[in-house]
Amino acid sequence: MITVHFVPAAADAAPISLQCKPGRSLMQVAVDAQVEGIEAECGGLMTCSTCHVYVREPHASRLPPAGEEELGMLAFTASPSKPNSRLSCQVELTQEMDGLTVDLPQRQV
Repeated sequence: MITVHFVPAAADAAPISLQCKPGRSLMQVAVDAQVEGIEAECGGLMTCSTCHVYVREPHASRLPPAGEEELGMLAFTASPSKPNSRLSCQVELTQEMDGLTVDLPQRQV
């Protein structure tokens, strides 16, 4: 099991820490735990960009680069895209991702 952390956009909201099995996407973990701020309207088909997150270091630089399709979808996020923006449906969790922390954007839609 690994631990991942979701930091809500609201300054007064507490981070959400979840235990999960490697091999799943970050979006699947968030949806299963009903993390507020991850809409995932397309269910991980990479057609909506409503699972946008900002990945903190050191994990951001350890992820495989976003593919052309993901980069295209990141251009249509409701909150501004940043260099560390990723679609959580494209972040596959591995044992090396233990401690991954992501910031949730102000809004997804």
